[in-house]
Amino acid sequence: MIRWAHYLLLRLFRHFPRRVRLFIVHRITPSYTVGAICAVERADGALLLVRHSYRRHWGLPGGLLRRGEDMRDAARREALEEVSLDIELLGEPTVVVDPDAGRVDVIFRARPCPDADLAKVGPASPEIVEAAWFRSDALPELQHEASEALLSLARARRGEVRRPPAATG
Repeated sequence: MIRWAHYLLLRLFRHFPRRVRLFIVHRITPSYTVGAICAVERADGALLLVRHSYRRHWGLPGGLLRRGEDMRDAARREALEEVSLDIELLGEPTVVVDPDAGRVDVIFRARPCPDADLAKVGPASPEIVEAAWFRSDALPELQHEASEALLSLARARRGEVRRPPAATG
């Protein structure tokens, strides 16, 4: 009976004007924010981390995409806005979805542009209180999002696929 009702509702739905269909979909589906995060690595392997004014632990440069903004452009913009660093993005990004927080993070590997002045890298935004380079074997305590981002990049480098947990019910 439920399948039949579902089928009839879908048949009816397709006849609604596009604006009405979009309105309905936006009201009944979950909303997510989308952010771009950069794991910026120097030639010697050191990783750039930032400490936000509103967080206790260290994180990666990044932030929310603006409406209609390309995720690659957002990643480069955030690095420049937060720590005054022009970066080159490397390869394809990985994605971490956090349904509890309603957030999708697009994570890029990056390196400083060849002509970047690394001596000028530092807080360039009121939201950043500190920026520093860390060796991979000497990382400070990280924000949850930064840990997940680095794990996701490591899995991607090894070619691992992380499957979401099976649905229950």
